[in-house]
Amino acid sequence: MLQKPEDPTDKSVPVSDDEQLLAALGYKQELKRSWSAFSNFAISFSIISILSGCFTTFAQAWNNGGPVAISIGWPLISVLILIIGFCMSELASAYPTSGGIYWWASKLGGAKAGFFTGWLNLIGLLAITASVVYGAATFLNITLGLCYPSYATDFLHGDYIKQQFFWFLIILVLITVFNVLSSQIQALMNNVSVWWHVFGAALIIGILIITPAEHQSLGWMFSNKINNSGFEGSRMYWLYVLPMGFLLTQYTITGFDASAHLSEETQSAHLSSAKGIWKSIFYSAIGGYILLLALLYAATKPDIVSSFDPAVNPFGGGSVIAILFHALTPAMCKLVLIISTAGQLFCATACLTSCSRMMFAFSRDGAIPGSKRWSKVSSNSVPVNAVLMCSLVSLIITLPALWKSPRGIPTAFYAVVSVGVVGLYLAFFIPIWLRWRAGDDFKAGQWNLGNKYKWMNLIALTEIVFITIYFILPFEPAAVPGNKDFTWVAVNYAPILVGITLLILWIWWHVSVKKWFTGPKKTI
Repeated sequence: MLQKPEDPTDKSVPVSDDEQLLAALGYKQELKRSWSAFSNFAISFSIISILSGCFTTFAQAWNNGGPVAISIGWPLISVLILIIGFCMSELASAYPTSGGIYWWASKLGGAKAGFFTGWLNLIGLLAITASVVYGAATFLNITLGLCYPSYATDFLHGDYIKQQFFWFLIILVLITVFNVLSSQIQALMNNVSVWWHVFGAALIIGILIITPAEHQSLGWMFSNKINNSGFEGSRMYWLYVLPMGFLLTQYTITGFDASAHLSEETQSAHLSSAKGIWKSIFYSAIGGYILLLALLYAATKPDIVSSFDPAVNPFGGGSVIAILFHALTPAMCKLVLIISTAGQLFCATACLTSCSRMMFAFSRDGAIPGSKRWSKVSSNSVPVNAVLMCSLVSLIITLPALWKSPRGIPTAFYAVVSVGVVGLYLAFFIPIWLRWRAGDDFKAGQWNLGNKYKWMNLIALTEIVFITIYFILPFEPAAVPGNKDFTWVAVNYAPILVGITLLILWIWWHVSVKKWFTGPKKTI
């Protein structure tokens, strides 16, 4: 049953400062404003999830650069992402709406800028949701296999690809159910998630420092280089392979735009959302770095960890699970995996929340086919239809994961990861560039950068261009057209998916959309 929201312009109804600010931006208060500042921070912190990204994409950094891609690459890229976060916090303070990035671009650059920004943002959020759910399914499947040996060989005839996809479907259904519940329940889950990540990560770090009989040296952690990419040569390592390893950091510390998407459900959003963005990046960067250094500290069998031979390393080349398996006792290994997997489930739930709110806001302005359906809210003030559609699309784009690449690399997973990173950061690029172009004419909110926006915006834009180029390139030689071992199952389909989508959107814009789409529609 749908509810008709109260009109904040009706003087007979008490109106809060948040509702007045939202009304000034042109919107009625439709979603329930039940999120505290901590809950707003919590959803971005949960989506960043060091228990998810640091574990599921660890192999990308290990195989493409080795320890230096982590010990040196993580803090370097984290600082650049924090600058991007500062730039976005300033915009979130000025325009605290659920549309977030899309709304900012529309306000500063017009309908066309908003249209493409919104679609890039939505594509990115859908891919991030799909990748987190699949990563959680992978870890859950391996954890079950270690706890119950017969499961690994008997369930679905021991086909781990089918096993992982089965759990992917189960997890997707579960987080969909959680996301159609009231927003208060979702806020509570994110609050719990923060403390699970804080104490869970602290416990894992303690286990990795105390439990292993031996550890790696600091010299090895900060100087050792590994290249399992298949691309050879010293120059190739520094110019191509190592930057590919930075996907670990760039993917882990993403999704912080959730604080902006939940603005209309957050109290004092013009400050809470802004702080939620940069604080979630800052604390995740510190916690993630300590966690990753602890993992490297315990990686005393690097040759086994690097092996792609299932007889030597059944967890896959570069897998963090291989480190845990050989460094810890069976009980401690299982405990760490359970903590990480649970954190990933929290992360997946938060990702779907953010994605559905973005789809709701974008549909509210008529930018998505079937917008009236996706912009409806249920009796408990939740955009249920948007939640269901986001889940369905996440399933569709993950179907290629049913096929594995020749070397056993989860190419489909990394491709979806790349789609998420490229989509989101390109969406961030447009409003940051428009804000920089606006200069002093930009009407800043209470939280702002002052004159520092001039150099921060330029650094943010440069970094986004850099990672966009790298993360659409092939992950291995077999994915390079013309290579004698070329195969489509090894191809990073990120540029194909993003490229085709943008081409369709460009055609759609010129044929139809520009004739009727005018950007954000005021509901007051």
